[in-house]
Amino acid sequence: MYSLNSLLVSISNPDIATNYIPIIIQIIFAAGFVATMIFVSSLLGPKRKTSDKLESFSSGITSHGNARQPMAIKYFLVAILFVLFDVEVIFFYPYAVNFRALAWNGFYEILLFVVFFVICFMYIIKKGCLNLVD
Repeated sequence: MYSLNSLLVSISNPDIATNYIPIIIQIIFAAGFVATMIFVSSLLGPKRKTSDKLESFSSGITSHGNARQPMAIKYFLVAILFVLFDVEVIFFYPYAVNFRALAWNGFYEILLFVVFFVICFMYIIKKGCLNLVD
């Protein structure tokens, strides 16, 4: 792709470093703004500490039982499946952008991906992973 000579020329080029100056300024400004707002809110904010305010947040419901009691694994399984299906959409984006350049070879590859995805989806349905009620 790139030769070593072109890589060294691009690294030593001072114009490339100046392209990052606005980004660095924006990051410094954002960090400074966040730090300033936290500092100002700690100075101006109310400081009345009552027993109700010092109690851990429980959304108005009195807590009962142990937080370490087991939960059904199916809820976590649905969350993981959602992430997998969501990430699957990310693989379609490069194809949608470059589908003309990829031509038929790219079409066959995305078709293979879709077939694999549908087979996995059918397996998930067959195993009953999406049925939350036992």
